[in-house]
Amino acid sequence: MLIAYWHIFTTGETYRDLGGDYFQRRDPERATKLEALGHHVTLAPTAA
Repeated sequence: MLIAYWHIFTTGETYRDLGGDYFQRRDPERATKLEALGHHVTLAPTAA
C-alpha cells in the first residue's frame, strides 16, 4: 500500500482500477497453458 501511495504522489496520477480481468488481458496465453496442464481456476467472491 505504501508503494501505491508513493507512486501516486511522485507521478501525480490518480488511482485507476485495472479491473478483475487485468492479468487475463495482460497474458492470455498463461491461462491457456494452465488449462493445457489440466488445471482449472475459478475465482468466486467470499462471504463477508
